[in-house]
Amino acid sequence: MAESPFPDVRWGSETSFLREPAATFAATRPGSWVIRNLAGVDRLLLQKSRGRFTILGPIAAPVVLLTTTGRKSGAPRTSPLLYYREGQQIFVVGSNFGQDHHPAWSANLLAQPNAKVTIGGKDIPVTATLLAEPERTRIYREFDEMVRVYGVYEHRTNRTMRVFALTAA
Repeated sequence: MAESPFPDVRWGSETSFLREPAATFAATRPGSWVIRNLAGVDRLLLQKSRGRFTILGPIAAPVVLLTTTGRKSGAPRTSPLLYYREGQQIFVVGSNFGQDHHPAWSANLLAQPNAKVTIGGKDIPVTATLLAEPERTRIYREFDEMVRVYGVYEHRTNRTMRVFALTAA
């Protein structure tokens, strides 16, 4: 099998004693609020480190910077997101912390599927594909296995979370 075009660069440890309490806190409404409000700080840290460091680093969370094209403005829009890796693709979920509306970046990908990810100091052009059932649910379950907050987010809203496969262009 060919090597993945997406480097697996994380610091910290998946077995860190912080991982479980951090996930438990993130699954609460106040925890979601804190993380949502720290997203700007995390975006800055990720941009300055070119995707090498994140505030979620100590728990070895796999984080990527996704840069989409604004569907209305045409301007680049960058979002820090958790990702799941499988084979030659990575996947991202439009959970928006379980809010009732889809995140703007997911609408941007629907309008223009060509984007860029920054991970481990590399900029990688990608093409996004919205997953259909049953693949969407299968990948969503992988996210929930990785960080169980996704199951909580899913039950906060009636909308179906968008899941995208990102393939190196």
